Amino acid sequence: MSFKENLLKKIKIDKMTKIVLNSIGPSDSGRKLDKQTMRSLLKTGSYQLIQERDLDLYVLQEDGDLKRILVLDNGLAIYKTTVEDVVLRKSPIVKEMLNIRNIIKILNDKDVVLSKREESLKTVQKECIDMLDLSYNESDIEEIEKDGAVALEIGDTDGVIEALTLFAELLGYSPPPKAMKTGDHHIIGALSKGKNNEDLFGPVVMYSLTYNLLKLIDRQLSSFNKGEIDLMHQVAIGKENASKDGHDVFNYLKEKVIKQNL
Repeated sequence: MSFKENLLKKIKIDKMTKIVLNSIGPSDSGRKLDKQTMRSLLKTGSYQLIQERDLDLYVLQEDGDLKRILVLDNGLAIYKTTVEDVVLRKSPIVKEMLNIRNIIKILNDKDVVLSKREESLKTVQKECIDMLDLSYNESDIEEIEKDGAVALEIGDTDGVIEALTLFAELLGYSPPPKAMKTGDHHIIGALSKGKNNEDLFGPVVMYSLTYNLLKLIDRQLSSFNKGEIDLMHQVAIGKENASKDGHDVFNYLKEKVIKQNL
């Protein structure tokens, strides 16, 4: 896979992780794990699926008879034991529960559980990302810039957003704070906190989904400064000049990645 493909895959992994994380509530909340998205995340890692009784078990790692096994249920526990032992503990039949040793295992799994819930999710996320080659050079960044510029030229909205998403990942850019959102625009920028705990946002990249226009404000804007927020909206609608626009914005992002990371 190319660097661009691997980076898109990482972004997808992070997005799925966030969705699953948001579905995990306190044990008494009644919220249920988003199993469909978790299955997709586990598929990304190419983990072996074993279905026993009513359990979906994913083998994360094999070490002889012992395995690291994730159980796909609300507990999202990762065990280090055998498949048979997990099945006994998680889905015992009546005959198995007549044995006192089995009952002890069923009631207490601390000896074999490595992690649960959020911690297990983070383990899977890290392992999936570690499988990707995310090393890159200047030509890889130039390819993203060129793809974005071509997409902008032909009015390919999805292609422009994909390129902006890749640059956002490389530069650590985020969506804007609520006060700076502008309708019908895809917006990314550097987000930080100021001395007075206000949101500082910028440089700001704005892409009009309606008019296929790409603009840059090359400065930080404060969420506490109404004039700066108004300026951002005025640039978005074309009543104030942007620092850069069009292909020059992609060139700016390319140069920023090269200077910052290479």
